[in-house]
Amino acid sequence: MNSHRHSPTHMQAMVLDAPHRHLVHRSVPVPRAGPGQVLVRVAACAVCRTDLHVVDGELTDPKLPIIPGHEIVGRIVERGDGVDGVAEGQRIGIPWLGWTCGACRYCTSGQENLCPEARFTGYQIDGGYAQYVVADARYCLPVHGDYTDAEAAPLLCAGLIGYRSLVMAGDAERLGIYGFGAAAHIVAQVARYQGRRLFAFTRSGDTAAQAFARRLGAEWAGYSDEQPPEELDAAIIFAPVGALVPAALRVLRPGGTVVCGGIHMSDIPAFPYDILWREKKVVSVANLTRRDGEEFLELAPKVPVKTEIEPLPLAQANDALARLREGRLTGAAVLVPD
Repeated sequence: MNSHRHSPTHMQAMVLDAPHRHLVHRSVPVPRAGPGQVLVRVAACAVCRTDLHVVDGELTDPKLPIIPGHEIVGRIVERGDGVDGVAEGQRIGIPWLGWTCGACRYCTSGQENLCPEARFTGYQIDGGYAQYVVADARYCLPVHGDYTDAEAAPLLCAGLIGYRSLVMAGDAERLGIYGFGAAAHIVAQVARYQGRRLFAFTRSGDTAAQAFARRLGAEWAGYSDEQPPEELDAAIIFAPVGALVPAALRVLRPGGTVVCGGIHMSDIPAFPYDILWREKKVVSVANLTRRDGEEFLELAPKVPVKTEIEPLPLAQANDALARLREGRLTGAAVLVPD
C-alpha cells in the first residue's frame, strides 16, 4: 500500500490551460502513486523544444490542463502497489516516453517508441514543471555518474534523442549538425568521443552558436545555407525547419543520410529529385526506447558528457520558454523547484 507520509497535500506547478497561452503558476494537489507507479520529488526539469511545441500548439491535442516537462531528475518518495526494482530515495530520470501498451507489434519487436497507444510525459501525462510528478515505474531510468541533478536533466531528452539520432546516422565519419542547441551540444561530445569529424550549421548571424560548436570540437562552423569544405556522410537536423532537409541533402555524399531529430518540423519545401538520387536517405527519429535510455545514460559519464546549463526557478518557466523560442539560450535552461 502507498504511504503518504513523505509528501505534502499541495505543490507548486506551472500549468498550461490552453495552447498559445502562458503557463500559470498554481498550487495544485500532489498526485499519488497508483499501481505500478512511483511518486517522485522533482529536483530538476530541463526545458525542451518539445515543451515549446506543446505550449505553442504545434503538437496538437495535449491533455488540458497539462503540466509540461519531460527531462526530469528526482527522487522516489512513494511506490505504488506492484512496484519492484526501484527503492524510495533512489535518484531516477523520467523521459518523454511515459507509457506503452506492451502488447502491440511495435512493443513486442523492440520498437516501443512507435506504439500507437503510447503516452508521453508533459503531453498526455503531467510532467516535471512541478515539485512532484507521478510516473510509470517501468519508464523511469537510472541516472549514473556524479552529475548534479540540474546537470543530468538535459540528458533525459536532449541527450536521448541526440543519441538515437546519432545511431541512425550510422557509421558516418563526417557528421553535420543543423541547429546547435541543447541536443546538439550533447551529441557533439558523443560524436567526438567516437572519433567522428563534426561540421556545425547555425542560423544566419548566430556567431555565438558557431563559437560554441567549435569549442565542442567542430572543425568547421558556418550558416545553414553554406557549403562545408567536404561532402558529409550524414547530417542530423535538430532545428524544426523543413527547408533544412534539401539544404542538408545538397551537402551529402552519395549514399549519405539526413536524420530529422525533432518531433515537429515546418513543411519541407519541394526539391529536385537530383539531390536525393544516388541512394541518399531521409529518416526521422520518433521518440525513444527504454533501451536507448539505458545505453546512453551508461555512456554519458564515460565520455564524459558535460551539459551546459542555466538553472532557473520554477516560476521562471515562461521566461525560459520565451528565450528558447527566440534562440537566446546556449545549452539548456533547467527549472529547479523551490
